Amino acid sequence: MKICIAQTEPIKGNVSANIEAHKRFIELALTLHAEAIFFPELSLTGYEPELAKKLATNQNDERLDIFQETSDNNNIIIGLGLPTASESHIRISMIIFEPNQPRQTYSKQQLHSDEFPYFEQGVGQVIIKANDTHIAPAICYESLQPAHAENAFKLGADVYLASVAKPENGVEKAFKHYPAVAKQYAMPVLMSNCVGFCDNFLSVGKSAVWTKEGELVGQLDDKTEGILIFDTETEEIVKRTVINN
Repeated sequence: MKICIAQTEPIKGNVSANIEAHKRFIELALTLHAEAIFFPELSLTGYEPELAKKLATNQNDERLDIFQETSDNNNIIIGLGLPTASESHIRISMIIFEPNQPRQTYSKQQLHSDEFPYFEQGVGQVIIKANDTHIAPAICYESLQPAHAENAFKLGADVYLASVAKPENGVEKAFKHYPAVAKQYAMPVLMSNCVGFCDNFLSVGKSAVWTKEGELVGQLDDKTEGILIFDTETEEIVKRTVINN
């Protein structure tokens, strides 16, 4: 399976502009025959906890219909980030679009202590099933907690997909943790990070892919938008950078 991860620079709080940018990334991925594409944490709003309550929505937001149409028409899985409103609070979520299937929402189950004033924890792990490939999404902080990957593996995942918004120190931790996870469970790990300022930190990209042996086979830089496409069968990588004028 050809799985794409996008490295984007979201415009703070501007959902409409970020939707248009997502569409361009998806179009690029489709030209390279990607069968799935995943975006960074809270990719449609930027990682902005203080704005999350105002921007929160749900998977049935009609602004998202274009992604379902694109998924249906091009046979591609799309995973993008949004704050979602639950009955009591706000969650950090990934909305998942699959061809001709009902939408799914996966919400971050383990929060960093800084996030508790703004968000509540999600409940339950989603496994995205595409033919013989089972993908487990993980959102930022929880992807560095060993129990999360262990549970995903026990649920049948064979690809671990980390959607993150990480500064330099977080990326350094990821580059130690993810290859160990990949090797321990013999499942590739893909990290989609954003670039640019988020909340009170600078996100430094370096989106990357590790094989099931824990080998780093593809990486973007710390400033440029782009995509990586990983073929789970051949372990080959396609890399494209996106330069905005």
